[in-house]
Amino acid sequence: MLKLLVVEDHALVREGLVRLLGQVDDEVSVTGKADFESALTVLDTEEDFDLILLDLALPGIDGFAGLDILRKRFPSIPVAVVSAYDDVPTVTRVMNLGASGFIPKAFSGEALLSAVREVLDGNIFRPGPSSGARLDLVAQVPPSNVSVQPVEIGLTDRQSQVLALMVRGLSNRDIAEQLELSEGTVKIHATAVFKTLGVSSRTQALVAVARYGIDFENVF
Repeated sequence: MLKLLVVEDHALVREGLVRLLGQVDDEVSVTGKADFESALTVLDTEEDFDLILLDLALPGIDGFAGLDILRKRFPSIPVAVVSAYDDVPTVTRVMNLGASGFIPKAFSGEALLSAVREVLDGNIFRPGPSSGARLDLVAQVPPSNVSVQPVEIGLTDRQSQVLALMVRGLSNRDIAEQLELSEGTVKIHATAVFKTLGVSSRTQALVAVARYGIDFENVF
């Protein structure tokens, strides 16, 4: 029998997921917990779960930190994040922290079940690019309580440097001089940065830096 654990603080959503996941297989047991501590308690007493479905916006703990704890304490149990915050940096960071899947809450019930089955089959599930929300439409992205390294959200070393200098207010020409690059190369890196962050302008990029707590201390 499959054993699934749903960690979701909103009762209506949690109960809905528990009912829906009962359809994932002929024999399945689904346990729902409203907070991270109670989830750890059940995991410590019943370690034979086949999958954990984790919401990022839980009370009392940073969602990314919670994911990291689960991956370290229960490395044999795959974790799929089920979240409304499906912007590109959030999805990238979740996957980099070792999640086996990222399932947007905007998915239909059928799509969610398909994604869960994919993870249970031992595969990695990540939504297509069309699923990601634009940063300017995701005002409710949960702020992280810990700093984020640029690589965690998919930025290369050079892209991180370009973004760090953008934050300092440098123009593309000034960035080119600082990094000893051509202005055209800087523009290419800037475009890549915008794509990674899911934004379309410098202003939105600066908002993303503040929102995700990106730390540039070690990029130079």
